[in-house]
Amino acid sequence: MKRLHVHVSVDDLAQSIKFYSTLFAADPTVAKPDYAKWMLDDPRVNFAISKRGVRAGLDHLGIEVETQAELREVYDRLRQADRPVLEEGATTCCYAKSEKAWIKDPQNLSWETFLTIGESAVYGADVDRESIPEAATACCAPKADAKPAGACCAPKREDAA
Repeated sequence: MKRLHVHVSVDDLAQSIKFYSTLFAADPTVAKPDYAKWMLDDPRVNFAISKRGVRAGLDHLGIEVETQAELREVYDRLRQADRPVLEEGATTCCYAKSEKAWIKDPQNLSWETFLTIGESAVYGADVDRESIPEAATACCAPKADAKPAGACCAPKREDAA
C-alpha cells in the first residue's frame, strides 16, 4: 500500500515537534536532533520535518511504497509523466536506507518516490537540486539518468529571482 510523504523544513524543531505531536495525537516515530517523522495511518501519511531546508516551509512531496512491485509501478508512472526523472537507486536519506527517484512537477516542486529498506544511524547528504532536471527540453539540464555522488533527500532550493 502506498503512503503520501510530506517533508516540511522548520525553523524550531522542538516547537514544531510539540505542535505536530498535538495535531496528530501521536509522538514522532523517529526523532533526531535535526529531524522528526510521523508514520500515520489516519491519514495514511509519512510526515517529516527537519532543519535541513534552505528556508522554512514545504520542502517536497513524495510517494512511499512498501514493495519493489509498487516501486516499479510508480517509477513507470514517473517515466510516463513526460518530465525528466532522476533515479538515485540505493541511497541513505532521512536516517533510512532507501531506493528512490526524483521528478519535478510543472511548477518546479520536487516529488520523491521511494521504498525504505532499513534504518541508518546518519541522515545522509542532500541531493543537489541542479541534478534534478526541470524539463525535458532544457538544453543545459543534466542527464536524467545521472546519479549524483552522495545524493539524498531534500533538494536544495534556488533563491527566487
